[in-house]
Amino acid sequence: MKSRHVLCIADERHEGAYISGISFFLATMSTVARHPAARRLVRPPTRFGRTPEVRRHLRKDRRTQLPIPHVRILTRDFAQSRFEDHYHTTLADDAMYMTYVHEPHPRPPPRQIRLTYDPADPYTKHRPNPPVGGSQIGKKPPPPSAPHNVVRLEKISIHTMQKDALHSKQNLLGPLMALRAITGESFRAGGRHTAEGIQVVRGKKAVGGWIRPGVPVGAKVDLKGPAMYDFLNSLVEFVLPRIRDFGGVVLPPQSSSVNSPSAVSGVVSFGLPPSAMGLFPQIEVNLDSYPNQYGMHLHFVTNATGVGAQNRARALVSGFQIPFLRK
Repeated sequence: MKSRHVLCIADERHEGAYISGISFFLATMSTVARHPAARRLVRPPTRFGRTPEVRRHLRKDRRTQLPIPHVRILTRDFAQSRFEDHYHTTLADDAMYMTYVHEPHPRPPPRQIRLTYDPADPYTKHRPNPPVGGSQIGKKPPPPSAPHNVVRLEKISIHTMQKDALHSKQNLLGPLMALRAITGESFRAGGRHTAEGIQVVRGKKAVGGWIRPGVPVGAKVDLKGPAMYDFLNSLVEFVLPRIRDFGGVVLPPQSSSVNSPSAVSGVVSFGLPPSAMGLFPQIEVNLDSYPNQYGMHLHFVTNATGVGAQNRARALVSGFQIPFLRK
């Protein structure tokens, strides 16, 4: 009986505190509602599905005429890319092992082939002093093998040319929409101020009388970060295996020079036929919206420099399941 009596007293106390709390809340709300300044802040609850009242329209961008939100929208990655995780866990170590060159001693300083002019001499102060032997682009050694110098993929550049755009600019809408659907890139999308989106390629000089300076002739897009690995995933798993008679990226002959500017640039380039555009999942689900298909060139830009840079770049790209073929 004693425990029941105590329990009843405790219940009465809790019930009294609950009633007093409700009365205090109602009294506070009635006081706030009487104040004219606070009356605008207290809004009655609205039903689910009813759109809020538009009190002030958003400002529009003068260039794109799109509304500018009053808050900064920044997107983050909700899942790590499988290819990016593959590089950091497996491919980086393999590339370090395949491209490692042991150097037990520090490198000697470059030999001064020609003596430099005295800068204090007024007769030779502004005289040009070109290096002996011409350009040294194809003769620079690669950086020392170290964990921070492991070859890695920096960006993927995609560009396509539409010859019909010379006659009408409307013919360039197809490649622009196709590249945007494939890559998902737009100007400063997701709050990334470095995202340039799809860019229109214009002629720089007159070529054969049919390309004039400033005339739009194509489109291009640069992919970096997670978008780059997502595009690479779609390319390897959906596009390349279904291209007819595709044995791999054709390598140059063994007799080609290893000191040419293209051989030391660290860029792997190859093209895709127009039929490959319809094999991307983003285009395949809505292929009827694209009456024409366009070919494209892909450039895999790496951080490899110096002699043998292109071979190290090919070793990295082959680790992403892109085959190479030598005829």
